[in-house]
Amino acid sequence: MAFSPLRSDARVLRQVRLFADRYAVTTLGYGDAPEGVVEHLRLPDDVVSWHKDRRLLLARRYETAYRRSPVVVAAARLLEGRAGSFEVVLADDIDTVPLALDLAAPGGVHADLHEYHPRQNEENRRWRLFVAPYYRWLVRTYGTRADSVTTVGEGIAREYRTRFGIRAGVVVNAPGFVRLAPSPVAAEGPLRLVHSGNAQRHRLDVVLAAMDLVTEPVTLDLYLVSNDPAYLEELTTRYAGSDRVRIHPPVAPHELPATLNAHDVGVYVLPPVSFNHLWALPNKVFDFVQGRLALVVGPSPEMAALVRRHGLGVVTDDFSPEALARALDGLTREDVRAYKEASAAAAHELSADRQVVGWARAVDALAARVNG
Repeated sequence: MAFSPLRSDARVLRQVRLFADRYAVTTLGYGDAPEGVVEHLRLPDDVVSWHKDRRLLLARRYETAYRRSPVVVAAARLLEGRAGSFEVVLADDIDTVPLALDLAAPGGVHADLHEYHPRQNEENRRWRLFVAPYYRWLVRTYGTRADSVTTVGEGIAREYRTRFGIRAGVVVNAPGFVRLAPSPVAAEGPLRLVHSGNAQRHRLDVVLAAMDLVTEPVTLDLYLVSNDPAYLEELTTRYAGSDRVRIHPPVAPHELPATLNAHDVGVYVLPPVSFNHLWALPNKVFDFVQGRLALVVGPSPEMAALVRRHGLGVVTDDFSPEALARALDGLTREDVRAYKEASAAAAHELSADRQVVGWARAVDALAARVNG
């Protein structure tokens, strides 16, 4: 169960592919059915997944706010009369956990909490005041009742344990292993930097500002999803005549490693404007590894630890454009070659093929309650 378009939700698709080979998988979510499922319960396209009644939130009538939210009403209709008909339920994100528990699966419920929900949008004052208490209630009331839990990183898992007593395993957002060799680093000419992901100001401003400060020859290719069309249009206009920064359409996930492989260095500096930003360990970091790139990242604890542990690249001194520019100027071609080889060496370990074991163990343990 996930309140997302399942065919474009990479984390959910990994779960479906993992379990469809050995279980009869039914999915509930937006959009068309993923491949391999026996049944798909499709949420109406016009139902907004995040909508809540503000008056109920202000009155702290959280149970009513949840049960009356349009997506929960729609999902409950799809699930009517199905209690007890599924042996195990895998609930993605905290919003689906109450519905999962309602199904009274004899094996139980596994909750995959993609982020730390009580602080998801804490940089927004209104969200912090009115929505955060609702999510704290949701985790405390329902998240604690899940039979097993996973999340995306150690820092987030630690916070769930400290604040709510939830012991969560970790399954990082890694794509499947791709067999590639590192591309050669040219003896002359600019180093080829690359970034892929959402066109969001707070995710790109640092790297773009750093490009104005770097003194060594580098180029930056951006493969951007248009989740903020106005900002993407702004970037397209700003860099229309640039030979250093190039804007490209997004690349399908299965094509991304080969596209990244044509570059030298994957770059990502995410200022810690919220708890989830501070502890982020995003899929793009693992995409860079599958593309066999050197990495330059900011000092976000999870990303920095991964890069240092595997010798994948450089961690900047802080989150500023100046620190990123210094890190890029300090790269030698020998460094980049060595970091790309380190990515190749770590690609198996840092792939979904290894990481999904955390889901397999959890769900298989629940299924064993039913089937032995």
